[in-house]
Amino acid sequence: MRERIDGVDFAVDEHIWGHRLYDEQLPHLTVMEFLSVLGSNKESPLVEPSSDKARYKPQRQIRLRSLLFNNPYVETVRNRPISDGDKWNQWRELFIADATGHGDENIDYLREVFLSFDDFAKAIELLRSSAFEARSNKRWSSKFIFPFGPDALYEDLRINTSGASNDRRFFARTGELLYLMLCRAAKGPQLGEMLVERLFVSSSPLNRLVKALQGEPQHAPEPRDVGYLPHRSHLRFDRLCEDWLAILSRDMPVYDALEHLISSAGLNLLLYFLECSKAESGDTDPVEIVCEIVSRERSKIRALSGESYQVNQALSLRAVRASIENFLLTPEWEAALASADPKGQCMLALRERFQWPSTESDEDHDYSQMTGEGMARLLIDKALARHEQHFGKIHATWSRAIGLSSRRLSRRTRYAPNDRLLKTLVVTMVDERMQFDDFLHEIKRRYGFVISDAEGGHLIRDGRIDREALSDNRDNLENRLMSLGLVRRLSDSCSFVDNPFATGEVN
Repeated sequence: MRERIDGVDFAVDEHIWGHRLYDEQLPHLTVMEFLSVLGSNKESPLVEPSSDKARYKPQRQIRLRSLLFNNPYVETVRNRPISDGDKWNQWRELFIADATGHGDENIDYLREVFLSFDDFAKAIELLRSSAFEARSNKRWSSKFIFPFGPDALYEDLRINTSGASNDRRFFARTGELLYLMLCRAAKGPQLGEMLVERLFVSSSPLNRLVKALQGEPQHAPEPRDVGYLPHRSHLRFDRLCEDWLAILSRDMPVYDALEHLISSAGLNLLLYFLECSKAESGDTDPVEIVCEIVSRERSKIRALSGESYQVNQALSLRAVRASIENFLLTPEWEAALASADPKGQCMLALRERFQWPSTESDEDHDYSQMTGEGMARLLIDKALARHEQHFGKIHATWSRAIGLSSRRLSRRTRYAPNDRLLKTLVVTMVDERMQFDDFLHEIKRRYGFVISDAEGGHLIRDGRIDREALSDNRDNLENRLMSLGLVRRLSDSCSFVDNPFATGEVN
């Protein structure tokens, strides 16, 4: 019996990937939501409850985000040629007049915390500069500062005159699924302890500054369950967990490590999405990502990389169709068709499997008059149309967000990893030093990246590209990493990838 998922018209995508992955929740927002769940469970981090769903009670921090992102008055008042006391009074009057009434009007403590209004204004300016998407036109309650510590974490909110409620657009539960994935990894508890130890330091200077602005934390009124993840275990969960453990073991400040954690999360979530797509449609071949390493000269691999991108883009749509069509081959469906009431039994079978048709009346269709085949065709059409709205955009949106895909120097999107992603791969994979050819083999094994002739031998044998083109692509990556200070060439045939943050004493 499948778990029933509330709030969906029919559950097809959700039982393939979970409830829910969402294209508009980019990797940095996914990690922010994940940290909110982790912060609420820091007494037993990344330990999945044995008898109940994981739960959490996120912070809202309405005062903090109102002061940072709904406060245009601080600069105006700061520049006025008046006394410090008058600046506080004038700013307070302007700010309270526009307050939401959800705790952000209680700001008298600020004068006791900051020595002067100018210090207060500088604190606002500093924290604003750390915001993700600082220049976006998102509403102020959907803007987030860098997670400097536990007091800097809060959920996405929709705030209006009727109240404040969590919004599922940018915190769409993908971070909740990330939490469950790491809970279900073999080394999840070990990672949980390390994350809490390094990221939830209340005494860090910038967290104390955040706390000074926020005052007492504000929480959601009630705890809530995390989303639904259909897989009890998955190799990608363990890969992600091991990658994060590797990043956190490097000799770099935790704030720098967080950028690599975000890139790693985005890459592994994207691969999870593609791997589940292939598995659902019965494709047992591993995910393959043919990457062009962009150089000054147009390379022959560009077209092949674009083809690889298009093949992977189509995987999820194929999985949705296969999910329904495979059910039509099951004994349950055959029994429903052969029953004395095939229309009614087919409707019940679809409802039990996909939560569709709904028990509520539908003005557009009278399902009781439809054949089983007709209902199945309609469900496929509905599922494909719904999938293309958000789930179907995940591959394109996330691959671009993590720097894996690009249209630079081309009219077609193809896989062309940028410097930021390449640095994350080196930080993650290389403990201290790795022979360059071993590095190429390892990124193929872990992430499906095909860059050189050794890993792309099957493409050469199939006549899809020549060996020289892949060999040139390999050389382009070597030169690129060398320019980044990540490769040391000892001879024409011997190069090593160096991790400048090799395991050492953790800062």
